[in-house]
Amino acid sequence: MKKALTSVRASTLILYGVIAWFVAAFLIYPNLNVYYEIFFGEGRFSLEPIEKLLSSQRAMRSLYNSFILAVSLIFTVNIVGVFLVLIVEYFDIKGAKLLRLGYFTTLIYSGVVLVSGYKLIYGETGFMTKVLSAVFPSFDPTWFHGYWAVLFVMTFACTSNHVLFLSNAIRKVDFQTIEAARNMGASSFYILRRVVLPVLKPTIFALTILLFLTGLAATSAPLILGGTEFQTITPMILTFSKSMTSRDLAALLALILGLATLVLLSVMIKFENNGNFMSVSKVKSEMVKQKINNKAANVVAHVLAYALFLIYVIPVILIVLFSFTDAKSISTGTLSFDKFTLDNYVTVFSSMAAFKPYLVSICYAAAASVGVVAVALIASRILHKYKNFWTNLLEYALLIPWMLPSTLIAIGLIVTFGVPRWIIGNAVLVGSVWLLFIAYVIVHIPFTLRMVKASFFSIDGNLEDAAKNLGAKAFYTFRRVLLPIILPSTLAVLALNFNGILADYDLTVFLYHPLYQPLGIVIKNSTDAQALGDTKALTLVYSVVLMIMSAATLYFVYGRKSRS
Repeated sequence: MKKALTSVRASTLILYGVIAWFVAAFLIYPNLNVYYEIFFGEGRFSLEPIEKLLSSQRAMRSLYNSFILAVSLIFTVNIVGVFLVLIVEYFDIKGAKLLRLGYFTTLIYSGVVLVSGYKLIYGETGFMTKVLSAVFPSFDPTWFHGYWAVLFVMTFACTSNHVLFLSNAIRKVDFQTIEAARNMGASSFYILRRVVLPVLKPTIFALTILLFLTGLAATSAPLILGGTEFQTITPMILTFSKSMTSRDLAALLALILGLATLVLLSVMIKFENNGNFMSVSKVKSEMVKQKINNKAANVVAHVLAYALFLIYVIPVILIVLFSFTDAKSISTGTLSFDKFTLDNYVTVFSSMAAFKPYLVSICYAAAASVGVVAVALIASRILHKYKNFWTNLLEYALLIPWMLPSTLIAIGLIVTFGVPRWIIGNAVLVGSVWLLFIAYVIVHIPFTLRMVKASFFSIDGNLEDAAKNLGAKAFYTFRRVLLPIILPSTLAVLALNFNGILADYDLTVFLYHPLYQPLGIVIKNSTDAQALGDTKALTLVYSVVLMIMSAATLYFVYGRKSRS
């Protein structure tokens, strides 16, 4: 039943007004202002930014490179990701549980931490490069850069969604259908191609869209490994955004990235609506792992499975090992037992200067996680309690960050709040610590809202009616009846947000305060050739601690559920 806002208390209206102001000031206004600044920056309509973009070889080359990378990832990540899932979920492979642990390592370290780890291992002075140079004397130590290095790292970094979502999808395949096909004489390859993969089709399609968007907006890998010969859109946007004379180009590139995202999402929705994605059976039977009867194929599958396992686990193992060595060992890529020490860990946790980046990231992550959960709780309460045009508008507005790349959001905030704006009391946010906090909240709103809203709508409405009949006020009912029910899922979302913000680089690099550098910035800076060995040593400690925290977060969110 529709409810009006006429009976709402004044304090509640103020709270709702704050949400409306936040949406207008930080979700709608900056993104619209980007368009204005690009085409009306001088007070009149002009296509000069487009002309500048078309005449800039660097900018056009970055666009070309981004689309090449995005298309390449569709093939490489899907091939590797589907193979991983088949190895651990569908085929009977020896040591599958161990392989699963290796393939899941990308869940505990990603982004700039992962890319810096790969550069540590495969870079010019990296451990694996030293090994390859010893085996092959003519081996080029500067081999790991450019397009192929970026593609290699991102191929193995982007399989996280496959091992999470595609694994769940393959478990839903009806085993009775597989048995029926086998009894009719179908080969294992035919069953895989005509029975199993069609059921996985919608999930693979959704993952493909995500892969394209990930490649299009890639930041860490192209910035650290791309070099001058392979620059993509986001690093180019970052370069242009640092200069007032080229900021319009940065905004235009970000706008192109946003338009590509919207077009791709529209195509995905159209295909999903027109597609006929359904299982071939309505009665499910639990999947039983299939043996590979062909001996040669079985050997090849095992060899490939363990080769991929090594690719995934070697960076993690070496990051941990090198974090216990001195600066010289890290700089030269050599391991020696007599160089092992705890000094790096002692320095990080005893020196405020070394611990400061970690403390900055923790403060940002904690504040932003609590802030976005608070916004989502209030918004979900409104959406749960009222159903009208304004609540629908609120929901769509809160989902805006899901439709736009974080790069465009960052540029919108920079362009808009670099000067006094009446909507925020004529304050200037650029150059303050608040802008990054606001950006973290913005980009995490859609996911948090979806999860919290789902929890709200799973609550039995009779509970609230009973509390109201007993004379409980609205806030008391929310605090003592509704909140305890949704608290477990809300805390899980808070933990995931905290984990995601802690080592963020892609958004942070645009908005961070120079005096308060978060971990993502420090870790990236340690990959530069001129970085000191001591800095690299401390960065490895940061990476190890982040991996431990990520693993603990995943256990908190997923592990305890599987045990219950």
